[in-house]
Formats: sequence, structure tokens, C-alpha cells
Amino acid sequence: MGTGEWTSTSLPYLAAHSGIRGDAWAAEAAAEGRRGGQRIVRAGEVAASAEVAGLLGVPFGGPVVARRRIMYLDDEPCELTDTYYPLDIAGGTALAGTAKIKGGAIRLLAELGHVGARVREDVTARPATDHECEQLRLAAGEPVLQLTRLTLDGTDRPIQADVMAMPPRRQKLRYEIRIG
Repeated sequence: MGTGEWTSTSLPYLAAHSGIRGDAWAAEAAAEGRRGGQRIVRAGEVAASAEVAGLLGVPFGGPVVARRRIMYLDDEPCELTDTYYPLDIAGGTALAGTAKIKGGAIRLLAELGHVGARVREDVTARPATDHECEQLRLAAGEPVLQLTRLTLDGTDRPIQADVMAMPPRRQKLRYEIRIG
């Protein structure tokens, strides 16, 4: 793997009992001898877009809680992550604020009684928006990978939706699936 590439797995971000204390992103980067960080750009209630409404099963334009972050690897922006929660789960909690959440969002969700049991991830490639080019320091016309992750509880209720944009030249996504 070249110095500019990054291999990421999803598991540390899905289980409250993953064994990672604190920031899973920083821990994953540190395990590879790198520095990972994040900046929370904004958080709070927003109107659900058509995509988010479809993911979370809420009405289009209805209120949801959103957290927008810029992820950094070795001080370079490498990913834009927007995370959405149903208002009745996240409203009035630390998920609606801009402070880092001690133990992470997945652990807080579990403490609130919402544990992920199933995850669906979709990865697509598309042209970067002007905003993404600016935030990720991309040239006009460069593509991004969009990873959309939906976390559902044991009753198949959506509890969290993540929409991430990342430059493909810096990413390698790894999926390991245990059968049986």
C-alpha cells in the first residue's frame, strides 16, 4: 500500500462493544502508524432530504438529527461524513450537539437502548460536488466514492444513516464476511 492510500474496514464503527475506547477513527489510523482526526462542522435538527427520508423511513422534509464531520488522515482531509438519526432517538441527546461524544455515537445509541443488529452499505462512484472539491482539496471533475451505510436494530428499524464522500485515489474499502 502506498503512503497516500488507506484501507478501511467498517466493523469498528458498527459495534458498541468493539473494544475500542474513544475515537474509532483515530484508533484505526494509529493501528496503521497514521494520525486520524475529525472536525465536527455542525450538528442539530435538519429537514430530511429525499435520500435520508428513504433511508430512515421518515417523511420527506421531516426533522432528523444530523452531524456533519470532516475526517482527516495525517492532517489531510480524506472524507466527508454526514450522519443522520431519527429525531425521536437523537433529539435532545449529545448526538444533536457539536461536541465529541465520549465513547462514540454507537456506544451512546446503545446506552439509549438502540443497538445495531444489521447494516447495509452501498458504494457508488460519482462526480464530486463543488463543495466536496473544496473540502477534500480535489480538482474540478474528480470523482468521489459515496458510501451509504444504514444501521438497523433487531426489529429492522433504522437507527442511523451515514453518507460519506471520499476520493477514490486515497481509499481502499475492505469487506470481510464470516460465513456460518
